[in-house]
Amino acid sequence: MEKYRANLLMCAGTGCVASGTPKVRDALKAELEKRGLAEEIKIVLTGCNGFCAEGPVMLVYPEEIFYQNLTVEEIPKLVEEHFLKGRPYEKLMFKDIEKKHAIPLMNDIPFFKHQVLRVLRNKGLIDPESIEEYIARDGYMAAAKALNEMTPADIIKIIKDAGLRGRGGAGFPTGLKWEFASKSEADQKYMLCNGDEGDPGAFMDRSVMEADPHSVIEGMIIGAKAIGASKGVIYVRAEYPLAVERLQKAIEICTESGILGDNILGSDFSFDLEIYLGAGAFVCGEETALMRSIEGQRGMPRPRPPFPAHKGLWDKPSVLNNVETLAQIAPTILNGAEWYRTLGTEKSAGTKVFALTGDIRNVGLVEVPMGIPLRTIIYDIGGGINKKKKKFKSVQMGGPSGGCIPESLLDIPVTYEDIIKTGAIMGSGGMVVMDEDTCMVSTAKFFLEFTADESCGKCTPCRVGTRVMLDMLTDITEGRGREGDIETLEDLSRDIIATSLCGLGQTAPNPVLSTIRYFRHEYEAHIKEHWCHAGICSNLCSFHINEELCKGCGACLRGCPQQAVVGEKKKPHRIIQELCIQCRTCYDACKFGSIEIRPAVRKKTTEPAAKDEGVKQ
Repeated sequence: MEKYRANLLMCAGTGCVASGTPKVRDALKAELEKRGLAEEIKIVLTGCNGFCAEGPVMLVYPEEIFYQNLTVEEIPKLVEEHFLKGRPYEKLMFKDIEKKHAIPLMNDIPFFKHQVLRVLRNKGLIDPESIEEYIARDGYMAAAKALNEMTPADIIKIIKDAGLRGRGGAGFPTGLKWEFASKSEADQKYMLCNGDEGDPGAFMDRSVMEADPHSVIEGMIIGAKAIGASKGVIYVRAEYPLAVERLQKAIEICTESGILGDNILGSDFSFDLEIYLGAGAFVCGEETALMRSIEGQRGMPRPRPPFPAHKGLWDKPSVLNNVETLAQIAPTILNGAEWYRTLGTEKSAGTKVFALTGDIRNVGLVEVPMGIPLRTIIYDIGGGINKKKKKFKSVQMGGPSGGCIPESLLDIPVTYEDIIKTGAIMGSGGMVVMDEDTCMVSTAKFFLEFTADESCGKCTPCRVGTRVMLDMLTDITEGRGREGDIETLEDLSRDIIATSLCGLGQTAPNPVLSTIRYFRHEYEAHIKEHWCHAGICSNLCSFHINEELCKGCGACLRGCPQQAVVGEKKKPHRIIQELCIQCRTCYDACKFGSIEIRPAVRKKTTEPAAKDEGVKQ
C-alpha cells in the first residue's frame, strides 16, 4: 500500500452494488488511467460501509475524505478536482442538514461520529476477499492465541467473564452455552453459525458476512476449540448470494493457508467448515429448526430439553451462534474480558449492531455501545425523520417478533432488560422508524401477517392462533371491527405466548400487544369511529382539500391516478369523492398541507354473514 499515494475504498456491499458501484468503479478506473494516475491511486472494493442511504460511497485513504452518491457523470470532475488540483470535491460530500455546509471527513459526519466499532471494525476498510488485508488488521491472531496458548476452559472463562450475550435475539450468555457443550461427551460435536437473518428490515449479518467474512470464520474456529468441535456449518439463506460468494472464497483461502483443516496454525486442533444454503424460511432462525433443515428434514422446531448443547445436529452436541456474536469473539479473546466490558452495562456489555430503516434520514448499519439512549440512535446518528414537518411516532425493534416503542420512551437505554420492559425485544437488531403518517393497527397487521405466513404449523397455538388474530386485525382495518375485539386480541396474545412451542409463536403477538399498549386510541378509532387518522386503511378514511390552504399548484391533480382531483391553476382544487380510491397520492404530493384526512364518506364493506353466527372465517 505504501507505493500508492491514495487508496480509494469503494463500498461494494449489496446496497452500493445495487446503487451502481460496478459502473462507477469502471468509470473511475478509466478516468484514472486517462489522467495518468492509475499507478499512483489504487481502487479497493470493500464490503458494506454502513451508510446505505447515500451509496455508492467511497473513502479516500489516508486522507479519510468521504464521498457519497457517486455517479458515472461526476467521476471526471471528482478526479480533476481532488487528485489533480488537490482540492476535495464538495459537491459529493455529506451536507449538514441544519448548517448546510459540507463535511469532508468521515468521522466528523454525525452518522459515523457516535458509533463505536467492534463487530464492524473492518467495515469499508479492507477487501473482504483478501486474507492478507484481514491479517494486517490483527486477523487470526486471536485464533493463534486460542489454539496454541489456551485451553478450552480458558477460552470459555474469558467469554463468560466478558458477559457476551448472543446477538441473535434471545440474548443467552454465549460463554454459558459453550460451557454446556464442552462438558457433553460425544465422538463428534458441531460449531454452527446462523446467517439466516429473516427479519424484515434487518441486514446486519448479511453486511458482516459480505464485508468481513474472516471475522466469522475466526470466531467459529475459537468456538470450536472451546467446545471440542471438529466440524462446522455456516447456515446462510440463498437470497444472500454476495455473502455466500465471499464466505466460500474465504473458506477456500483459509483451507489452502492451513487456517482450516488439519492441525490449524501449527496446533493439534483440526476443524473443517462448510456452507449450507437455506431456503429462506423464517422459522429456520430457531436453532432446532435450523439443525433439522441442515439434516435435510423439514425446518420445524422440536421441544426442549434436550437442548442442542447435548443433542443438536445429527443428535450430537452442537452450538449455534449468529454472525454478530461470532464476529465479537476474536477481539474479545485478543484483548480480554475487562476490555470487552469497558462498553455497555453490567448485564448488557459490549456493543450492538442495528439496521436503521424506515422513515429516517440516514438509513444504514450502525454499531453503538449498549446502554446508549434510543433517542441518540434515531436522532443523532439516524438524523431524525426524513420528511419535513413530520413527527416521530414509533420505532419497531426486534422485527416481527418485537414491538413498537413510542416517542415517550425514546430516552430509555438500549439494553436487553430495558427494551423488554417496553414490550419490544432487542432481537437481531432490526430497527424500523415510523413517522406520524403510520397507522399502528395496520403496522401490527403487517408484522402478524408475516409471522402467520412463516409459521411452520407444528403447534396449534401458533398455526391457528396467529391466523385468528390476523383475521381480526383485517376486519378492524377494513371497517368490520367490533366492540370487544381489542380485549379478545389481548387474551389470544397471552394464550399464544404461553402455549406455543418455539420462539416464533411465543413472540408473534408482540407487535399487537405493544401497539395496543401505546396506541390503543387508534384501535378504538378504527372500531368505534370507523376512522383511520393516518389515512392508511382506505375503507376508513377520505381525503379532502382545504380551500383556504390550497395554492392551486396542481401537484395533487397531476399525481392522481383516477383523475379525481379537479381545479384550475392557482385556484383551490377539490376531490371528487366518488372517484377517489384513497391512494394517498395527493396527500403525499401536497407541499402546503392542504390535503386533510377525514372519516370515510361512505361505508364500503358489509358485515359478513358469519359474524352474525359468531364464527370467524
